[in-house]
Amino acid sequence: MSEISKIMESQNDFFKSNKTLDVKFRLKHLKSLYSAIINNLSELHEGLKLDLGKSEYESYMCETGLVLTELSHLIKHLKKYAKPISVKTPISQFPSKSYRIPCPYGVVLIMNPWNYPFLLSINPLIEAIAAGNTVILKLSAYSPNVNKAIIKVLESVFERGYVDVICGHSAVITELLDQKFDYIFFTGSKRVGQIVYESAAKHLTPVSLELGGKSPCIVDETANISLAARRIVWGKYLNHGQTCVAPDYILCHKSVRESLVTEIKNQIDKQFSTKPLENQNYGKVINQKHFARLVGLLDAKKVVHGGNYDAERLKIEPTVMDNVTSDDAVMQEEIFGPILPIMTYEKEEEIISYVSNNPTPLALYIFSNDKQRIKKFTAQLSFGGGCINDVVIHIASSDLPFGGFKDSGIGAYHGKAGFDTFTHYKSILNKSTAIDLPMRYQPFKESYQKLIRKVMR
Repeated sequence: MSEISKIMESQNDFFKSNKTLDVKFRLKHLKSLYSAIINNLSELHEGLKLDLGKSEYESYMCETGLVLTELSHLIKHLKKYAKPISVKTPISQFPSKSYRIPCPYGVVLIMNPWNYPFLLSINPLIEAIAAGNTVILKLSAYSPNVNKAIIKVLESVFERGYVDVICGHSAVITELLDQKFDYIFFTGSKRVGQIVYESAAKHLTPVSLELGGKSPCIVDETANISLAARRIVWGKYLNHGQTCVAPDYILCHKSVRESLVTEIKNQIDKQFSTKPLENQNYGKVINQKHFARLVGLLDAKKVVHGGNYDAERLKIEPTVMDNVTSDDAVMQEEIFGPILPIMTYEKEEEIISYVSNNPTPLALYIFSNDKQRIKKFTAQLSFGGGCINDVVIHIASSDLPFGGFKDSGIGAYHGKAGFDTFTHYKSILNKSTAIDLPMRYQPFKESYQKLIRKVMR
């Protein structure tokens, strides 16, 4: 047997032991995980610094702190989430009771990306554990330093067979996807997501696919331009632009384009300094491959701010490209880096047409004070989730399900939605044996027909 086959066998044996059906057992491990993360924050942050250049402040704000928040939410609410749910019973089924029992799927595969290697590994993992599953966690090979810290934390809390961690490149992924899992949760690119989906279909395995896409940021003529620029700059260049829900490009009303560009330039200088490549709190591109791809998207003729880079340290300045059109290379793929293209529009219909005729984005952002326009855009445009007059922060709420839509993904998680993602609800009707109404049995009697028609409407 291969190592992965042995792990699968161990996982199945552990789940069949029924230990994870005990909510107290789940809570014990979630609480232990919380303590283990607190005790290993410095190692986790150091790993994130080495892999992605993240500062301790950013690492806590956008990774470890968010995981601790999600853990707190699940620890507080798990007993309620795990209770059977009573539902109404139709009069035609009198006398009986109806309810839904939350049950785990079984052995879950979670595949994480490299851009938020701790957050996007541990958030789905704790939701899968809260729901009563066992987990095989596949870590990205591109974030080796934080992986070491993640493995240390998880091995201190979970025994083998309950949670197992696997690292490796494409060969490991291929072997994993040949296994029969009970659920697969994938975060990453659309290209790999399609491979995961196809592999899961062979085993009829349900999936969640958290993908990406080109998330638009609309700025209309009623927006608070200085505040919009401040928030856009923060969200766009966070993690060196390597955020799946970052504003990918701006659709700006023509009348405020000049003032918005000016404010964005000012905000870049304020937040990252006039020498951002020397800023120790400004991260780096994950590897040479992605760095080369991003540099290839730069068009010097359209760069109005930034554009410089340091190939040795894999850093690119926060860059703004103006007068961009849909034909430019930077608009042909998800950027996933610190390059912000700005396009303009004059009429609302231009926005609706452009966004609707391109792949459905993971997020959409609207900066406006026009309530009717906001209502129109949120109703008519398809996207996973988003913000009004801000960016990115919708993913930080345990009460807001996060996920893609159509091209940008399948399913959602966080909080109760995360518990539900990894849960199958068994629908149960418990019929009384005290009374057995005769009207459903043959031979059918005409005298019952009127009553049946009445109760079944």
